Parts: sequence; C-alpha cells; structure tokens
Amino acid sequence: MRGSVTAVAAAALLVPLIGAAPSGTRADSGDRLQSAFAAAAAEYHVPSSVLLGVSYLQSRWETHSGAPSVSGGYGPMHLTDARAALADTAPHHSEGSEDPRGDSARPAPPPVAKALKTSEIPARLRTLPKAAELTGLSPERLRSDPAANVAGGAALLAAAQRELGEPLSSDPADWYGAVARFSGADDSATAAAYADDVFEVLRTGQERRTDEGQRVTLAARPGLVPDTAQLKGAGLRRAKAAETECPPTVSCEWIPAPYEEFGDGDYGNHDLGNRPKDQKIEYIVVHDTEGAWEGVLNMVQDPTYVSWQYTLRSTDGHIAQHVKAEDVAWHAGNWYVNAKSIGLEHEGFLTRPDSWYTEAMYRSSARLVAYLAKKHGIPLDRQHILGHDTVPGPTTSTIGGMHTDPGPYWDWRHYFELLGRPLVPTAGAKGGLVTIRPDYASNRPEFTGCTTTGEPCAAHGSSAVRLYSGPGESYPLIKDIGLGSDPTKGVNDLSSRVSTGQQFAVAGRDGDWTAIWYLGQKAWFRNPAKTPTAVHAAGDVITPKDGAESVPVYGRAYPEASAYPADVPAQAVSPLPYTLPAGQRYVVGGKVPGEYYYAVTFDEASHRVVRGKDLYYEIQYGHRVAFVRAADVKVVRSDG
Repeated sequence: MRGSVTAVAAAALLVPLIGAAPSGTRADSGDRLQSAFAAAAAEYHVPSSVLLGVSYLQSRWETHSGAPSVSGGYGPMHLTDARAALADTAPHHSEGSEDPRGDSARPAPPPVAKALKTSEIPARLRTLPKAAELTGLSPERLRSDPAANVAGGAALLAAAQRELGEPLSSDPADWYGAVARFSGADDSATAAAYADDVFEVLRTGQERRTDEGQRVTLAARPGLVPDTAQLKGAGLRRAKAAETECPPTVSCEWIPAPYEEFGDGDYGNHDLGNRPKDQKIEYIVVHDTEGAWEGVLNMVQDPTYVSWQYTLRSTDGHIAQHVKAEDVAWHAGNWYVNAKSIGLEHEGFLTRPDSWYTEAMYRSSARLVAYLAKKHGIPLDRQHILGHDTVPGPTTSTIGGMHTDPGPYWDWRHYFELLGRPLVPTAGAKGGLVTIRPDYASNRPEFTGCTTTGEPCAAHGSSAVRLYSGPGESYPLIKDIGLGSDPTKGVNDLSSRVSTGQQFAVAGRDGDWTAIWYLGQKAWFRNPAKTPTAVHAAGDVITPKDGAESVPVYGRAYPEASAYPADVPAQAVSPLPYTLPAGQRYVVGGKVPGEYYYAVTFDEASHRVVRGKDLYYEIQYGHRVAFVRAADVKVVRSDG
C-alpha cells in the first residue's frame, strides 16, 4: 500500500468505539490479568486452562489498550464488534501507482477505486454484542476493561457448551466443541483447525509478560486428549477444499480467481503457467489486504481486478486459495518476482498500529508458508520470504509507486519463530554480518501519517529499525536516491529503515551504534550491547570484482537480448539509479538465471519462458532486495 488515504476514513469510524484502557494496568499489579482469568472461569464454570488457551490463540493475552484488531476484535478474548470490522476501505492493490502485474510488455490492469462493502454481518464479527447480552456488561466495558472482556469470553464459551448439550465440566478435554464454536467459523474444517490449535497450546503450555506488564502462565498438559467427536453436532458446513494446496494442519477453502477474457484483448486476473516445471518458485510474498475479508474475496473473484494465491482471515486463521501454485498471480508489482513467487494476503491494515493481527492468523500463515517452502525448496529467510515492501521496483520509474505493506507493525520475529526458524546469532562478533532483531514490544520507533499526514502514529511495537547517516540521532536520516525526495518518518517511507530478519554487512562500529552497507552508503543504527537491536551472523556476501569502481544494480533478473527468440520481444536489462561501490559488501540471497516469462495474451499457447546465459545474485541492498549480474561481482565470506 502507498499512503494512508483509505485508512483515514476507516480510522475515523473506529474512534467512537475505542475505549480508554483502565488505569493501573501496568506492572504495578502484574498478576491482575491472571486473576481475571481465574475469576471468570469460576463464575461461568469454564476450566481456566481452556479460557487461557483460547485467549492466547486470539491475542497472546494482550489488551492492546482497548484498540480493535483488523477484524474488530477487542481485548484478550478478541470479542468482535462488526461496526469496527466492516469499516469501508479500498483494497491495497488499488492504491498508488504500482502496476500489480509489473510487466511493461502489457498494459497495467485498470485501477479499481471502489470501496469494499458487505451486506451481511457474519456471526464471527458479532461476538461482543452477544457477550454483552450474556453478561449484562456494557459493550464499552467489554471493549476497554480486560477483566470484563475475559468474563465475556467465558460467558460465550459456557453458552456454546450448553448449546451443544454438553455439561459445564471441569475437564478441559470436554470443551473441544465449545472451543471450535468460539472461533466463529461457519465450516467444520476451520472450527476444527482452530480448536486443534487451542488444545496444542494447552498441551505445551505458555508463559509470557504482556506489553502492559502482566505476567500470565498456562501450565502444560502434555497428555490432554480432547473429545473431537463433539464437533459432529455443531451443525457446520463443509468447505470446498478438494482443489486446495494446503497442509493438513490448516483449514483451506477453494475460492478461485477467474481466468477470463473481457473484451478488447484484455483478460484477467492472472496468467496460466507450468511452475515449477518451467520456472522455479523462488519467493513467497507477504501482503496485507487493506480491507475486510468478505470484500477482499469479492475483489479477487473479479476478472478485471488482480490476484494472489491465498487470502488469510484474521478471526480464525481460515485460508482461501484463489490461484494454483503452477499459475502466475498479479500481486507483487514486479513481473520477475510475480513469475517466481506465491502471494499471501493477510486481513490487515498497515497504517493502523493497533489493528493487530491475531495469533490464529500468524500461526495459520506460518504453517502454510512452511509447507509451501518445503514443497518448492524455498529458503526460510527474509530474502525469500518477502514482504510486499521488500519487492524492488522493476525499473527506475516504478520505484516511487511500489507498495509498502505489510508495514512496520507486522511481527517478523514472532513469525519466524512460528516458522521454526528463530532469528538467533549464527556467529561471534567477528562474523561480519548482523541480523536485524529488535525486541518487538519495546522497539517503538516514531512514525507519522497513520491517520493524518505528518501527525504522529500511536506508539507501538515494531519490526522496523531506523537508519542515520552517522552514529547518532542528530545526524540526517539515510536518503534513498531512487525516491528522489528527502527522507521522513512517514509510515510508508522506506528510505531509512531496515526490518527484522534482514541481514547486512557490518561497515563500522562506534559505541552503541553499528554501521551497515545500505543503498550504496554507510548507514547507522543504535545497537547497544545490553539491549541489542541486531545479532551477529556470518555468510556469503558479494562485492565488485577487482578493478571495478562500482557495478549496476537491477530490480529484475532479465536475460540478455540475444536469448530472446524472434517471436518474443526482448525486454530491456535496465539498471536502477543505484550502484554498488567498490569496497562495499551485501548479503547474498541466492544465484538465479536471467529469466523472463512472456505471457501477454489469453491463449496460453503463446506463453514462453526465456532463459539466458547471464546469471544474477539476489542481494539485500536496502529495505528492498535487488539483483546484480554475477559477472560483475565476486562472492566472499563475511568473516574471511
């Protein structure tokens, strides 16, 4: 997404719904939330472990100071209020000047300026009003008071248990059906996947201190086996999953994007392909939707719009697949990346720091990505698991229009923990590289423009770290010459920041400050030894070959002109305005062939994969990745 125009109107609708957090919720009483779970469990005769497990999967026990999630969920129990969830917004592929297809050989899809609307409010977005009816507590209190919110969740679980004809048992194993119903899912697969996740949390246990200083503990029950047969009487539909490409540990539904002609040689909203036989899938791209679930699904089923492979729902982690992995979706704004990637849209808004993503969606997404990565041989690192914000502009003219989602509030550190690839040190202080890894909750860089241009965003945990031109905040911010404007602290300005999980070569140190090579410059970030912002690493880096003052940098790895057959127009190998100067080092993501997928007509018989002799290295160049010709550089060890 570029800019925050659409978020402004949506945010305005949320203001009356956000209650102030109750006073005294900081570490002065660090067991208050744990006590609230115990009290609600006793009052509504729900096992406290079940209540804690459900809350962990929803919010990781966070209150978010009374602010709603992307799907309008409030508090530790994520009680939903449809008035917040269904605020009208335009989807992020309609924002800015980015051409989602990213291929100058064919005109860009027409822009879509309509807002997303839904005529019906699903039950999963109306749990807070129902909790108000069950408890007699006001909606405002359920939104803003964590203890009341927990009580509302307990009341909903008890009501679900009664509706299933089950006793209010003290044994957690007897609550599988109620937990599945609590998800709000209307299909049995999603409800079961949600309940399975909750009971996995119960088996493993959890303990953490929340952002508001509350220490919450859930003891492990490794032998717990729930009564899964309860789900049969829940009256839920069966989702169409036969054609999906998903792991069995998630709920996945087939909602296809259309491959249709609609006149004047136009077609949409993707291209048929034969991957990975004809082209290797190298990347997975993480997006956010900038819109609510129902409206986004309407858009991806429009042949005049664009497409991506999967959409993930916030409330319960349910997944819809739209495009097969073998086919090429139009989502990343760079045709080379589109032709070699799988796109995942997550229900969310990048300019709303408190429109938090649920743990259910993070977990579902991580399982899907781990499955796809294993199936297609994709490394689980930040140069292959890309954010839309790390996809490079394919040409100089496109750099300023590239999207910036999922933005600084996506928790990459937690996400990689869920992927089974935690961001840990891999070398000592002389390794030559750093992996960016701030503590998400306490890392709160200032951003502006979330709701009003120039105005500060709400203070919030972040995956982003800001870069300066010298070892101190009195120095100017690092400038991105490709954007042609002075850097700002705007939430959509990527000029001078790095993101959790990205790796860079160390260029110097000065006290609490570390310098890295970034966009052809030496860029500094605060990295104190006692609370480090990055950890040590080692690996392969590239640097210009001996004798070269600098080498060009590219936004796509296209073949040389002589590789194209007569019936396929040669695509320009055009460098970006950046260079890689002698003496600088950049982390290698992998070696790839120069490749171009020619697909400009509806008839797939004309589609061709052109592969040249030129080879490229993908590198972490700035906030975004980039490419350099292998013939221009040499590979060395960072610790050599």
